[in-house]
Amino acid sequence: MSRVTLIDPQDATGEAKSLLSEITAAFGTTPAMFKAVANSSAALKMMWGGFGALGGGRLGAKLGEQIAVLVADRNGCEYCLAAHTALGRKAGVSAEHMSHAQAGHSADPRTDAALGFAAKLVENRAHVTDSDVETLRKAGFDDEEIVELVAHVALNLFTNYLNVALSVPVDFPKVALRKAS
Repeated sequence: MSRVTLIDPQDATGEAKSLLSEITAAFGTTPAMFKAVANSSAALKMMWGGFGALGGGRLGAKLGEQIAVLVADRNGCEYCLAAHTALGRKAGVSAEHMSHAQAGHSADPRTDAALGFAAKLVENRAHVTDSDVETLRKAGFDDEEIVELVAHVALNLFTNYLNVALSVPVDFPKVALRKAS
């Protein structure tokens, strides 16, 4: 049971109503996470805007979703793990590759470097080394992509914290966490 009211899009008002209409049109339904965030129009606007901005970024949807499942697993967020596994599959990432990403690995050296860096960001609370950044550069990441990677992690931390703290009910096909929460 959610620890916060899930706002029905039909009952929403003002900016939240407008944003929920956009979200419903994009998903074909209104995921519970957005209904929870709709309690704050400012938070909903920030989160939806962040997804839109990063979705059009240079890292691309596939890598973005792989980063998201890794971050969700590290934070014990069943909601985000389920949602981003489904979105990753929709973006064209195989179930096997999503599972590997959740564990923090990829056969693709560039993706593997990004996942390794994302894991260090989460596990070390952003305290990474020059060597960690250099590993990304050697894998072909430039400054724009490195900043974007940090942004992906930060946005996913927000959604993980929201869903875990407020016990938002999972409304995507469940995926087992690897890491104990």
